[in-house]
Amino acid sequence: MKTDLANIEGLIQLTFNLGLEIHRDVGPGLIESVYERVLADRLSQHGVKVDRQKPVHVDIYGKRYDDAFRYDLLLNDVLLVEVKSLERLGPIHRKQVLTYIRLMNLPFGLLLNFGCAMFKDGMQRIGNDRH
Repeated sequence: MKTDLANIEGLIQLTFNLGLEIHRDVGPGLIESVYERVLADRLSQHGVKVDRQKPVHVDIYGKRYDDAFRYDLLLNDVLLVEVKSLERLGPIHRKQVLTYIRLMNLPFGLLLNFGCAMFKDGMQRIGNDRH
């Protein structure tokens, strides 16, 4: 199945804009799950299909591992969003998203950190080099 990159780019931009709006209006300091719920609600209001906190099963070396991880948000079945509320992101957070999108065979993932002072400093777009 060919992924429509133009639609994904639009989804990335919408997600970033709504995240920026939430961060501006609410500010840093809430727990991740609140930002996740608010962002999911705002995206849904814009017609985006949003799945939250669904378990992902993976096959590694021919063996299936149930509930290997849970993603925060999956938008329109094509874009993974991991939400954080930390003062600063570490390299492990980017690696987490990269691993998720590789295992789910998705082209891109977003890492959104609502805990930083400037939201633009907490947004990372991560591409799947294996997709």
